[in-house]
This record gives sequence, C-alpha cells and structure tokens, in this order.
Amino acid sequence: MSQTQTARPLLPDPETAPELFDGVLTRRVWAFLIDLTIMGMLMMVFGVVGFIAGFLTFGLAWLALLFLVPATVLVYYGATLGSHSRATLGMRMMDLVLTPTRGQPLDGWMAIIHAAVFWITVGICWPVSLLFALFTPRRQMIHDLITGTLMVRRSPMIRHWQAYDSRSQGAY
Repeated sequence: MSQTQTARPLLPDPETAPELFDGVLTRRVWAFLIDLTIMGMLMMVFGVVGFIAGFLTFGLAWLALLFLVPATVLVYYGATLGSHSRATLGMRMMDLVLTPTRGQPLDGWMAIIHAAVFWITVGICWPVSLLFALFTPRRQMIHDLITGTLMVRRSPMIRHWQAYDSRSQGAY
C-alpha cells in the first residue's frame, strides 16, 4: 500500500469481536421504541403549535400539518444520526452507534437516506426486515445492507477503533 492511499479500517467480525454485536438486535428494537416515543412527543408539540397557528393564519398553517409527520421524522434522523455521535437518542440510550461500511462518512444526507430506506423496508414488511438480521453475521437489517451501514455497540466499538488505530500507526 502506498503512502498516498489511506488504510481502510476492517469491519468488525462477530467471531473476533462478539462484544460489538452482543444484544444488538434487541437494543435496536428498544432504541426504535424510544425514538418513536420522542418523535411522537415532538409531533404532538408541533401539532399543537400548528393548530394554534392555524387560527392565527385563518387556516393556512393547518396545511403545514400535512407535512408534520414526514418532516419530524426526517429532521429527527438527520439531526441525530447525521451528527458526530452517529446515533439517535434511543440508540445513545441503548449504547448503539451506526457505522458506515463503505468508507464514506455518515453525514446528514446519508442518515436521512438510511432512515428513508428503513421506513420503506419496514413499511413493506417489518417482520422480514427484522428476521433478516437474524441471518446476517453482523446482524444487519435490509436497510443497513442497502445503505452500507453497520449497527454496533458504542462502548466496545470505541475500544475496537482505538486498537485498530494503534495497530495501523506502525503500518507505515
């Protein structure tokens, strides 16, 4: 490998780093339920504000309520998954982090695409999407494979990347 190329970190393997994948699927379900609760509360607040604003704007603001659900979902995922923590509030509570697998950074747009593909696949057939993770070695769901992401436990992942960094420092 030449000095102009950067070493691409290897994806963690469940065989060599099982602590990264310990209970990930269960944690993902709980994180999703937490995120649904948070988004529901946000939608209620925005809905009340929009309802009151509708009276003040002679009903014009009520049209904005049509976009309340998709806008809240997109902004929530873009702001949380697209942040430096790469996790929604529910994922943070469950010690999860979303990691890109294709060497691309996980920015706000990629987070929104990840969320959109998630809602599409779950909307089509959520049991298949959930069961799919049981048969992939890294517990990836369909939307993870499509968008090139991997969900792992945060605290062991930090140790994994620190160990990788120390090994790759001596590679040059």
